[in-house]
Amino acid sequence: MNNLHLNILNGLIFMTGVIGFMSGEFIISSALFATTTYTSNIKSDQKNRKD
Repeated sequence: MNNLHLNILNGLIFMTGVIGFMSGEFIISSALFATTTYTSNIKSDQKNRKD
């Protein structure tokens, strides 16, 4: 998955988490925020690691 697709996916997951948080679905939104953070860290870790 290239950077554009990953950024779009992260943005959609984040916005879904915000909407879920506003509607009171705190457990689901927390899981979505964690997923967004995890995928962002994977992307930055791969960028920093030049084997």
